[in-house]
Amino acid sequence: MPASRTALYPAAKRGLDLAGAALGLVSVSPLLLVAAVAIKLNSPGPVLFRQRRLGRGGRPFDCLKLRTMVAGAPQMGSWQTADHDPRITRPGVLLRRFSLDELPQLLNVLTGSMSLVGPRPMVPQQAPEWPQEELRQRHSVRPGLSGLAQISGRSSLVAAESNRLDLEYCRRRSMALDLSILWRTVAVVLSGSGTN
Repeated sequence: MPASRTALYPAAKRGLDLAGAALGLVSVSPLLLVAAVAIKLNSPGPVLFRQRRLGRGGRPFDCLKLRTMVAGAPQMGSWQTADHDPRITRPGVLLRRFSLDELPQLLNVLTGSMSLVGPRPMVPQQAPEWPQEELRQRHSVRPGLSGLAQISGRSSLVAAESNRLDLEYCRRRSMALDLSILWRTVAVVLSGSGTN
């Protein structure tokens, strides 16, 4: 029986989430402070950006990010960004390159709406585009800060490949896979590759 189906895996995964998120927040708090100052000095608006996403069971929650775009950016165009998007601020370019804008999601992990590892949380507008069985699989787990798609190309992947990797994670999830993804995430983030 796969580890993901045993009684131990969910408890171990949640323990890893709590310990990792708490340690992560303490470790990166000086960096978050510097980023917050840079965001406020560069453009008006809040430091944090809240976006409605779908979590486990399809329940909506507010996904937290450091704001990397001008205030009101969602009303100026697509919810997706592209290379050289003019809505992205100067600090936002650096924050996105090294995924520092995602760090506030450690708070989402602590509250239980996200996990350190899982499929990325989808925006509600995406849900109708998914076949029901695939949507059920995706929503059977907490969405994650990182996942197979993030260590395999991040935003440089086409949507179909990213979706395939998210579903593969849902089927194969285990503590060994989670730890492997976390380890590989560090290298990917430090390289700053596969972002826009």
